[in-house]
Amino acid sequence: MKISSALLAVCGLIILGPVAAAEDLAAAVQKIASARVSNAAIPGLVVVTVNGQEQKIQGFGQVTNGTDGKKQPHLPDANTVFEIGSVSKTFTALLLADMQARGVLKLDDTVAALLPSYTIPQYQGRAITLLDLATQTSALPRLPANLLPRQADNPYADYSENNLRDFLRSYQLTRAPGAKYEYSNLGFGLLGQALSARAGKPYAELVQERITKPLGMADTGIALTATMQKNLATGHDAQGQAVANWDMPTLAGAGALRSSAQDMLRYLQAHMHAANVKEPAGLQLVQQPQRPTGMPGLQIALAWHVQSARGQTVVWHNGMTGGYASFIGFTADGQRGVVVLANASVNVDDIGMAALLPAAAPAADGGNTTTEKLSAKQLAEYSGRYQLAPGAILNISAGPDGLLAQLSGQPQAPVFPRKKDEFFYKVVEASLQFERDANGKIQSVTLHQNGHASPAPRVGEAAPEAASNATKRTEINLPAEQLKQYTGSYTLAPGFKLIISEKAGQLYAQATGQGSNAIFAEAKDKFFLKVVDAQLSFQRQADGKISGLVLHQNGRNMPGPRDAD
Repeated sequence: MKISSALLAVCGLIILGPVAAAEDLAAAVQKIASARVSNAAIPGLVVVTVNGQEQKIQGFGQVTNGTDGKKQPHLPDANTVFEIGSVSKTFTALLLADMQARGVLKLDDTVAALLPSYTIPQYQGRAITLLDLATQTSALPRLPANLLPRQADNPYADYSENNLRDFLRSYQLTRAPGAKYEYSNLGFGLLGQALSARAGKPYAELVQERITKPLGMADTGIALTATMQKNLATGHDAQGQAVANWDMPTLAGAGALRSSAQDMLRYLQAHMHAANVKEPAGLQLVQQPQRPTGMPGLQIALAWHVQSARGQTVVWHNGMTGGYASFIGFTADGQRGVVVLANASVNVDDIGMAALLPAAAPAADGGNTTTEKLSAKQLAEYSGRYQLAPGAILNISAGPDGLLAQLSGQPQAPVFPRKKDEFFYKVVEASLQFERDANGKIQSVTLHQNGHASPAPRVGEAAPEAASNATKRTEINLPAEQLKQYTGSYTLAPGFKLIISEKAGQLYAQATGQGSNAIFAEAKDKFFLKVVDAQLSFQRQADGKISGLVLHQNGRNMPGPRDAD
């Protein structure tokens, strides 16, 4: 899915690239998408653009890069099927709005009222409502702590409804529902269960009856039809290796759907109020902002994020599974829209936002240009390591011409002073605002991008070299039989495991609820990742058996004992 947390798959926080004027929409998207495919970041992409009356579906790359050994590489097209991940949440939200429009329920109904067989946690008498779930303000965690997958490459497949009931029965809310925006896949999975219970039919059947069938979306659903199976693009991880598809029987409302570009164009047109598409009941409601997110310029409607940026309001959502990524969005005036479907777990928000946000004219770029020149002493004040999220460190260092900023696992980028304590990027649409304490010392920084404000406290001095150490490590080959010694499940924190698996002589690491990443040996019992600067050291008992591991990342050492088989 998306908006991933800490370990291994560090979220790409600095992602927006240059954008284009509306009249150059298709050409601009083609340029960006072609670049993402040509540099091998993503095997294949399909991009839908709507610009006024003009609609276009463009395919790039291949449906597979050949690592699956099954499909023959060919250009993806309008009928190619992808997992859409958390974009499924917008379907769940539309079901909710539809059922309110029909008078079946109300947004302020409690979840407990729809799921009497569940024990839904409360906070000081405040119950979780359907609106709380739909606006990511339920106070439920991102994932249930008892999500402990037996299948590393399909982490949600064996999570049952009984597991969900057990977790909710024992979980204690730490704050009142509705008080704070915090993205929760668990919350939307629970919403899907609640709507299914009220309708008296499975979630997949409800989606088909209320959304996909009326809109003529024959290639959208959870179970693959024969046609969908034939047209399914092979999913790939961030290293380009073919991976298994994900199944989400219990948390389906959070991210279980598959779809094609042709179908998603119909879905997009409905939300943009196209004259030739019948709007599902309640569609107006899902786009109406309901609650703040705590981030400047960003509100949340029912699942959809409503963002004000560069004088434009856009409505969007993104998604990611272990082998796919997606983005859908449209301008609030209904003039421009975009869908991006990719067969790799690599962020594609930059392509989507390039289609939605107009380019800033040189004379009206928000005051980016500056003639201010800072001394080496002044620049040194900002140098340091700032923690944006667990596992995501922003390293700020003084370069020959100014400051250099580098997020974990990403290349360095220069930032330029706009005014005191505020710097901006030229390569992406983002800025950094530094904060000082009472003594005038820099204590934190806030990254502003795409309507999000991400605060990061200062946690140490700048790393002497910001470049990833992974590029300097020497990879060695170990026999497959030796690699199999390391396979197993390791508990790094309560409810959070790292699963090590082996396939065709390659080891993979997968954190709970995330995609897998290849790891590479540099010595016996020592491995490293290439996607981020992180290493794993395996520990042995006196008899030589592997007893645990330690994850080394961003200056932290996180031990994880091996779970019993």
